[in-house]
Amino acid sequence: MIAFISSFLDISFFEALTKYPELFLNALIAGIIIGIVAPLIGSIIIVRRLSLIADTLSHFSLAGVYFGVLLSNMFDFKISPIFMAVVFSILCTIIMEFLSGFFKNYKELSMPIVMSFGTALSGIFIALSKSSTALNGYLFGSIFTVSTTDLMIILSLTALIFIFIAIFYRKIITLCFDETQAKISGIKTKVLQYFITIVLAIFISLFIKIVGVLLISSLMIIPVSASMLIGRSYKQTCIISIIISELAILLGIYLSYTFSLPTGSLIVLLSIAFMIVIMIIRYIVRGKKRKPEDINNE
Repeated sequence: MIAFISSFLDISFFEALTKYPELFLNALIAGIIIGIVAPLIGSIIIVRRLSLIADTLSHFSLAGVYFGVLLSNMFDFKISPIFMAVVFSILCTIIMEFLSGFFKNYKELSMPIVMSFGTALSGIFIALSKSSTALNGYLFGSIFTVSTTDLMIILSLTALIFIFIAIFYRKIITLCFDETQAKISGIKTKVLQYFITIVLAIFISLFIKIVGVLLISSLMIIPVSASMLIGRSYKQTCIISIIISELAILLGIYLSYTFSLPTGSLIVLLSIAFMIVIMIIRYIVRGKKRKPEDINNE
């Protein structure tokens, strides 16, 4: 195994692409999928102002990953960390909903409480499973560790996410932009919000192995934030954010392999770089559109 990794890293990216096609194919397919799904879900959570909930779910899903590792060590059979992450993320949504009932005027309190709970559980499970050496892989992500089994799980659950979005698209948009109108229209807003949170939980669980617990929410927020600066409609914003996300991911995969750096970190840094470029261009264009008399009046 060590010899394989050494030979893998000693050749160029394009040589490795031809020599280990299955490994790179898994990475590229997973990357392309996350580049599409992340902005779609990110646009929903930004409009619904649920950015903090993404961090909460990612921290709690990490506890699921290491609980799966602990069970595998205890009972001597392999349990998919991704599967356990999904289970814990869904459990997280249930706990948050339960706590919200006790803090009706301060519902946002449920998120930091559950995040703290998840972080504490992660520490316990990591210690008991004695697998702290693998921690960085889940904190910062590594797309090259995506196995064929992982990819099958990702493809299956991603298909379910797309089906959910396709079926409830109009209701989701109505809920996001006008919750009062959604209620008047007969949409069960609380139930729909609950399912949106579950979809978010599944997404985060699927891709923490690629981007990492500490960065998964960034991949949903930053490309959408950048596209909001130039998008003229919700649909246009989603399309632009997907383009930004895909560029960051594909370039991140290449640079990650070439310089042996964490994939998730590079993807997020590239997303931020694209956002800064867009901000600069927007500033320059706005400056050119300003009339001389407007400048003199300031």
